[in-house]
Amino acid sequence: MSVHIGRLPLCREVDVVTARQKARQIAGVLGFDNRDQARIATAVSEIARNAVRYARDGNVEFDVEGERAPLVLIIHVHDRGPGIPDVAAVLQGRYRSGGGVSGLGIPGAQRLMDQFDIASQPSRTVVVMKKLLDAGAPPLAPAGIARLRAMLAARDASGPIEELQQQQRELLIALADARDRQEELAELNRELEDTNRGVVALYAELDEKADHLRRADEMKSRFLSNMSHEFRTPLNSIHALTGLLLDHVDGPLSDEQERQVALIRKATDDLSNLVEDLLDLARIEAGKLEIHPTELRVDELFSALRGMLRPLLLGEAVVLRFEQPADVPALWADEAKVSQILRNFISNALKFTERGYVEVRASFRAIDNTVSFCVEDTGIGIAQEDQERIFEEFIQIRGPMQKRVKGTGLGLPLCRRLAHALGGDVRVESVFGQGSRFYLSMPLRYAEVPEACAPPPTTGSGASWRMPVLVVEDEREMQLFYDKALEGTAYRAIGAFTLQQASAALVLERPAAIILDILLKGEDAWRWLAELKGNADLRAIPVLVVTSVAEERKAFALGADDFMPKPVARARLVERLDAATRLRVLVIEDDETTRYAVRKLLRAADFPIIEASNGEDGLRAAEAARPHSIVLDLGLPDIDGFDVLDRLKASPATCRIPVILSTARDLSDAERRRLEAQAFAVLSKRDMMASIVPTIRAASAGAT
Repeated sequence: MSVHIGRLPLCREVDVVTARQKARQIAGVLGFDNRDQARIATAVSEIARNAVRYARDGNVEFDVEGERAPLVLIIHVHDRGPGIPDVAAVLQGRYRSGGGVSGLGIPGAQRLMDQFDIASQPSRTVVVMKKLLDAGAPPLAPAGIARLRAMLAARDASGPIEELQQQQRELLIALADARDRQEELAELNRELEDTNRGVVALYAELDEKADHLRRADEMKSRFLSNMSHEFRTPLNSIHALTGLLLDHVDGPLSDEQERQVALIRKATDDLSNLVEDLLDLARIEAGKLEIHPTELRVDELFSALRGMLRPLLLGEAVVLRFEQPADVPALWADEAKVSQILRNFISNALKFTERGYVEVRASFRAIDNTVSFCVEDTGIGIAQEDQERIFEEFIQIRGPMQKRVKGTGLGLPLCRRLAHALGGDVRVESVFGQGSRFYLSMPLRYAEVPEACAPPPTTGSGASWRMPVLVVEDEREMQLFYDKALEGTAYRAIGAFTLQQASAALVLERPAAIILDILLKGEDAWRWLAELKGNADLRAIPVLVVTSVAEERKAFALGADDFMPKPVARARLVERLDAATRLRVLVIEDDETTRYAVRKLLRAADFPIIEASNGEDGLRAAEAARPHSIVLDLGLPDIDGFDVLDRLKASPATCRIPVILSTARDLSDAERRRLEAQAFAVLSKRDMMASIVPTIRAASAGAT
């Protein structure tokens, strides 16, 4: 919702004073603090003074955008003067007036506001300034609107002298604040100097202790991972010898002797299982766990588990059943490790289930290509407060069956570590006294798992020439939607779940467009949008706001290029991205240095760019992305540039796209005539950098 407050004329010097006074008063009513009131008033007076000095025929308008906090104060200053010949030089502080005076008023006003835009041409200049209120500011009620309009219409009794006194008071306050801050800074510096000495000593001590801990951890992991043979050898010997005794190889044993040997055999098996779990954990911690993915069919896995675990059934009171998997495709995973996790789940379920059933089933989710295994039992269950503790090493929950059922407390922690190594996770759902469900979720196809501290943005797969689109969205399901929606298009998604990740992504790679959700958990996406559009280096990137918040006018007021309410259809999303990047340029060039130079020039001129390093990729990109112009190098490594041009002009999808040729070779008259008949322009590599941007502008204008 946009609310128009009113308009003031700018014809005389006294009008500048009035505009400054009214700007300060409006800012005060809206809830801006004293500093922001002074900033807004100063910015308005600087721009108004220029309008009066150079045009003497203008006006200043005040509007408020938004239905709820944060609101946006928008100020338009119009004049009918001769215009500003070089807006960029003025905004960068490089302009000098005829008397050699530096034009610092406009760039100074720009720094005082959140957003600042100038549109200037002969006989008309429009300056738009925007200031965003704090999110805690009260909403603008009808009574407040009426008060603002009345305030703007009223004549102030104060004149230039009073306004000068007000400016002096503001200056004195600012100087006092600066002095207080300088004293606070000096005191803080003294405290920091004292603290730094202590911190340096503490860091030295911490580094020493960390080094000791690191060496101890490495020694532990190395000891456990290298002692596997030494641990297993005596256990295997005991196992073999007790087997000989129990098989009566050297004669029969008495009943008591057979019972004693059986107990030794069982203790050996328990110790062997403990050693295996310890060694698996040690390998994971030492980074020596190897994943050997193969094709894995769930029905064959269930069949093997059924045969392995049936001997654990102690009677007919518990039924072990495997639900036949339906519509679960073959996995690409480490069969031994998946089997180890499920064996642990099932054996635990059988141990703690006295009657009822243990059921194993699998399901497939096509939306994110994951397979979920579930082991459900009707056993004793797990209390809510213990459901995370069971995944800690050596933790065993006390219960009525604890004396009869022994364990090491390593099985479930190992399952979680193995699941993470496979790219998945384990979890439990349980009600004490009613049973439990243990889940293993994992991707259909195993891939290398990124470091835990790595940022979670997702990147769509596909051709390297696809244009990056930064998706700022905190819901994983929506990130997946965008990733899938952009498959097979001219775009690839770069996901960011937070504004911090989005800012980091902008440093690493400049996207062709940004998709921004406003409702991000605990973050001010409105202010981020305002700051992005206030940044001279980034404001040209199209921003598509896709959100469930009905604030379309506010989004456009803060600089958004498009607005779409959720949910958004794939076709509409791609159509709007195409519209936002309609002047995209395809550069088919094998030399990386030349591509870099062209990329810098075109991005500075606000052209989205698609890059292909060979002819085949260039032809595919032209067919899929439909650029508005193509820069084609004739000397490509795989296909001759002449053939690429012929194929572009022969295809109905690309025949109308203007092609600008670049070459380092000397063309014969016949070659030049042939190329000029098909191409929009033929440029030499030597002169290309100076003429590429105006040539593309002309080609794009003709294509449009």
